[in-house]
Amino acid sequence: MSRYPYLLFDADNTLFDFTAAERIAFRRTCEKNNIPWSEENYATYKEINAALWADFDRGLYEKSFVVVERFRRLLAHLGIEGDADACMQVQEDTLGECSMLIDGAETLCRKLSETHKLYLVTNAVAAVQKRRLAASTIKQYLSGAFISEDAGAAKPNTAYFDYVFSRINGITRENCLVIGDSLTSDIKGANNYSLPCVWYNPAGKPLPEGYHADYIIRDLDELYAIIDD
Repeated sequence: MSRYPYLLFDADNTLFDFTAAERIAFRRTCEKNNIPWSEENYATYKEINAALWADFDRGLYEKSFVVVERFRRLLAHLGIEGDADACMQVQEDTLGECSMLIDGAETLCRKLSETHKLYLVTNAVAAVQKRRLAASTIKQYLSGAFISEDAGAAKPNTAYFDYVFSRINGITRENCLVIGDSLTSDIKGANNYSLPCVWYNPAGKPLPEGYHADYIIRDLDELYAIIDD
């Protein structure tokens, strides 16, 4: 029997290819809102977006603020008069249509679902995540999905994991494994709740001080050896 029969997967850039989806969504947002598309403007958006989500992970902002504020700041930076709410709507609508997966994710979920219970643990916008999951090829392999808006708390907050644990029969801190790419939400959340975790780190970055990862992988296929250990 596996040491970790319960697997808690992050969604974006762990199973879903959010990097590709975000690029498509931002380009469409530019087209619909008269924002000049350029690699430089996209890099600026990503920098603003990442900073705001990092603040969200620290509990400084609500999600509803972040998804609009990133466009307010972008428009201000570019000196463009525009409607940040309209930008947000196009962005979220487009993301909901994009259910492309990380290479190997579908095969991984299919194989692991034969012997394990798989769950999504995600801070993504609920409306986006539910549409994307419904259209994805991995939905059939998941035993459940826990979205922070439904939980009333978000990773890395322990209240989020209280919510998850209260809804999975048989799960314990010892028999589950958190798998995710984000240090500030996935790994920090696992650390806060004393859960074993895998940092999915395809870029091979060094693990910063203040975080603990039981395992570090660069490819999803490396999970098989960890789970079968």
